[in-house]
Amino acid sequence: MTFCDSAARLAGFAGAVLGWTPELFWGATPAELAAIVGALVGDVTVPPDASTIARLRGAFPDG
Repeated sequence: MTFCDSAARLAGFAGAVLGWTPELFWGATPAELAAIVGALVGDVTVPPDASTIARLRGAFPDG
């Protein structure tokens, strides 16, 4: 997976699950994003997959 693919996937996750704007996503450090993802789904070294994102969206709906 290229950097561009990974960044797009993480940006989508941050927007869909965390409600982040693009400005907030690009202003965050990788460590900040990793800490939040780790708190939600446990320690991970790769971005969450589609099923994990779906589970998180169900658990934290934007309503």
